[in-house]
Amino acid sequence: MSFTYEELKHKTVAELREIAAGLDHEALRGYTQLNKEHLLAALCKALNIDMHVHHAVVGIDKTRIKAQIRELKKKRDEAIAAHNRNELKSIRRQIHDLKKALRKAAV
Repeated sequence: MSFTYEELKHKTVAELREIAAGLDHEALRGYTQLNKEHLLAALCKALNIDMHVHHAVVGIDKTRIKAQIRELKKKRDEAIAAHNRNELKSIRRQIHDLKKALRKAAV
């Protein structure tokens, strides 16, 4: 019986309770009284399933882009301190574009 988080998430409460009935784990005590959200979390804990969905970045160098963002944030702080609105706007746009590229490359 191996499930993924997505498979469990798409099941009904009745189906989740059937799965919980077959398991003996501390997290599943009182499973008949749990709503779907709490039952799903308890099942994931009992089955050792990671509830966080991990996305892989494909086609770009994530570490290089993150380093660029950190450098731009330092420049942004300097621009804020210097009250340079034009430079600040430019830096914020660059940070926004880099973050957008990261999100677009996530699969």
